[in-house]
Amino acid sequence: MFKKSACYLSFLCLASPLVATAGDVSFGDPAPVHTTLGQLSVTCPALAAAVDFPTIMNLQAFYEQNAGQAVWSSDERRAALGTQLQQLADDGLDPSRYSLPAEASSNDACADIAISQRYLQALRDLRFGYLPQDRLEPVWKADPQPLDRQAVLLNIAVVGLHDLAGAFEQARPSLALYRNLRQAYALQRQQPLADWQPVPGGALLQPDKRDARVPALAQRLFNEGYLSALPPDVDEHYSPELVAAMKSFQLQHSLQADGVVGPWTVTELNISPAMRREQLRINLERMRWMAQDLEPDSVLVNVAAAQLTVYQGGVPVWQTRTQVGRAGRETPLLKSRVTRLTLNPTWTIPPTILREDKLPEIRRDPEFLGRQNLRVIDRDGLPLAAADIDWDHPGDLMLRQDPGPRNPLGKMAIRFPNPFSVYLHDTPSQALFSKGPRAFSSGCVRIEQVMRLRDWLLSPPERARTETLLASEQTHEFRLAKPVPILMGYWTVQADSQGQPVYIPDIYKRDAALSAAGSRTL
Repeated sequence: MFKKSACYLSFLCLASPLVATAGDVSFGDPAPVHTTLGQLSVTCPALAAAVDFPTIMNLQAFYEQNAGQAVWSSDERRAALGTQLQQLADDGLDPSRYSLPAEASSNDACADIAISQRYLQALRDLRFGYLPQDRLEPVWKADPQPLDRQAVLLNIAVVGLHDLAGAFEQARPSLALYRNLRQAYALQRQQPLADWQPVPGGALLQPDKRDARVPALAQRLFNEGYLSALPPDVDEHYSPELVAAMKSFQLQHSLQADGVVGPWTVTELNISPAMRREQLRINLERMRWMAQDLEPDSVLVNVAAAQLTVYQGGVPVWQTRTQVGRAGRETPLLKSRVTRLTLNPTWTIPPTILREDKLPEIRRDPEFLGRQNLRVIDRDGLPLAAADIDWDHPGDLMLRQDPGPRNPLGKMAIRFPNPFSVYLHDTPSQALFSKGPRAFSSGCVRIEQVMRLRDWLLSPPERARTETLLASEQTHEFRLAKPVPILMGYWTVQADSQGQPVYIPDIYKRDAALSAAGSRTL
């Protein structure tokens, strides 16, 4: 208790200049609101039962900065707050969470405190998110920086009393990803839900083939607007017109736009209209979380989309495709800093891949090691003779592949501290970048155009030096003069600047759990 009280008093000392900017407040004797708040369990028992200790602390600090005076005695101010709370629906937040008490007189201290509690809660949820990220989709952080959320919240809330629209706009994430998605959700939530029926599963449907599902497929594409009109004679022929519409659907859903109807395409076709709308809402929450961690100059990886974006000055300047971990070997969510590059890397096979993938291959095929250019070494890096090893009980050994065109890490690995042994790297499997979804790896992130990413990470002299080291064909560790932040997140829909949503397959099946958590909270 002492530490929390000391923290609170320190905050009040630091925040005291804000009192002077709070405007028309009195500095006389404490008002009834201040007194009421000090005895909340007695004076306002219903309100006291509904708030926790951090909320009480926030309210105390909030009223302290307003000299203990009532805040919401003005009809105009209460009305302005009500307007802003209703607009939170466009942010995917339920305005009923912040419903104000019935009209109260200026002498009703309990009502004033209750309104302030809703005000602070709304700003907090808008700024930081209303669900616990650390329990639902935690992000491991190499250098966690404690954020004084109370200070951030009160800085917005106190000054914002004189411009409530400005306060909510300041709390709302400025990230373009968030703003564009909010625009898309605001438009969709006001429209009636679309209506489409599921498309049955089955064998791969290739262009120009025949299939009994084609009429249902045509109706599905028409209902969502990918066909401007149903063909006059819809039969079982998967016609060029339907194939073109399917390619448009696939592009809009981050699938390989080849017109082939396979399992992933059927899955995306069969997500209900209600869940599509819910997808927008829950990803607004994810982006509120992400806005806390994305630095202006950084590398951002969307694991779900298998996509990497370089940010400079808070603006995306370059983007490329990636390949990420498949289900069961998921790419972790993390925040770290790129500190070094491994040039012409060797590949020491991780224990999971060794146990689950390589040992079965070696047992089936004694020539596997030679064909894959794999060396057997002990834990000290000393060579072992493969012929002397009992591969049914191999003991504590490692497999290492030397640099070269067949090395899975290609010409470069991009390293950053993390406990998962993951990194970004080049790959000889370039053909897989044209697929969608691109969940093929064992957890690391394969990068298309890795040399262009290197160019964004390094200064011109550093780039020149790495060219020389790469040409040597020897393995080198190259440390960056200036480490670059990297954030690996997960979201399953984003929107362009016109508010047009682009959906992303939920490769790790996380949307349902997040939606359920939100429903329980709302």
